[in-house]
Amino acid sequence: MDSKTDKKVELLAPAGNLTKLKIAINYGADTVYGGVSHFSLRNRATKDFTLESFKEGIDYAHARGKKVYVTLNGFPFNSQLELLKKHIIEMASLNPDAFIIAAPGVVRLAKKLAPQIPIHLSTQANVLNVLDAEVFYELGVRRIVAAREISLKDCMEIKKALPDLEIEIFIHGSMCYAFSGRCLISSLQSGRVPNRGSCANDCRFDYEYYVRNPDNGVMMRLHEEEGIGTHIFNAKDLNLSSHIKEILDSGGVDALKIEGRTKSEYYAGITTRTYRRAIDDYYKGFQDTKSYERELLTLKNRGFTDGYIIKRPFEKLDTQNVETAISEGSFQVVAQVSEDGEFCLCKDKIFKDERYEVVSPSGEVKSISFPKIELENGKVVEEIHSGNINRVRLPYKLEGFSFLRKKLD
Repeated sequence: MDSKTDKKVELLAPAGNLTKLKIAINYGADTVYGGVSHFSLRNRATKDFTLESFKEGIDYAHARGKKVYVTLNGFPFNSQLELLKKHIIEMASLNPDAFIIAAPGVVRLAKKLAPQIPIHLSTQANVLNVLDAEVFYELGVRRIVAAREISLKDCMEIKKALPDLEIEIFIHGSMCYAFSGRCLISSLQSGRVPNRGSCANDCRFDYEYYVRNPDNGVMMRLHEEEGIGTHIFNAKDLNLSSHIKEILDSGGVDALKIEGRTKSEYYAGITTRTYRRAIDDYYKGFQDTKSYERELLTLKNRGFTDGYIIKRPFEKLDTQNVETAISEGSFQVVAQVSEDGEFCLCKDKIFKDERYEVVSPSGEVKSISFPKIELENGKVVEEIHSGNINRVRLPYKLEGFSFLRKKLD
């Protein structure tokens, strides 16, 4: 059967807090994923969700025909098992659409405590082949989030062997220095354990080279022109926006996932809207890859790579950024519009009469300027800077969750 007549691929976006959840849904996500507590593998993101706000997010999504998957993909110690049991029951009571789990024991526990909630297997489980996929399928897993190192050909092989097992792959976001996130650099250097949800991103740091004389033990620094070291572990960001047609034509993938629960609201909106466009364009029979790339370049990034899904790393030289931890995008976010579209919160600098581009959930792009900068409390100012928590009244109503931005030189 022609893939364009099959069920449409699902687009998943990250939800690091309630606002990001709402933005992702309004910008076109079919599903959002997130969690509460350190079992969620993103300590920084889950601190922004309480049980109550996460329940509000699930209700918000369901009211709009969207789904929410709960991340339970940490690796628990024995001392945490009772707390984990309580947490599974608590999260199941919120009526999410699936659990995302990495450890086989936790899969079995969730099946026992919450049999009504479908189980998806986290990328942390490192599934690359039919044998491993089959084991988890027999455990009751109904979807695997494949390891980032998997190829499209291998996805097709798994789908051929297990046609009822859904396959999800990452299409955008940060790439881990280690194999599917199994890194201990952060743990060794700062005591923050990546597979416990508290990675310090040590692979993004700048490092200096030293050599040791084996005869006398003397350490000598290798001089570099820049004098600040190099980012020797720093992987570029994944970007598969140019390969959507190839991926969907394969018939081996059911869902496409964007990484980034700890990234900005602007990131959540722009990545979701861009991949929404790419997917919708595919089903209409065309692709505009230059347009997708151009929009994604407005985001802060480490440079882009197509990772492993199409080609192997040794076949290309574009997988590492040795220059910087992260680079500015082509646009600076100036302000974020409130949900009601009446106000905005400054994220950079807003000046009177200066014109800014407006990016909205519907995709309409227009511009706006402020004849006067009036705060919510009625005070009028000539300019306003980020850090000011007073909302600015918009000259006229915009779409909720829009962004104001300006092009960087």
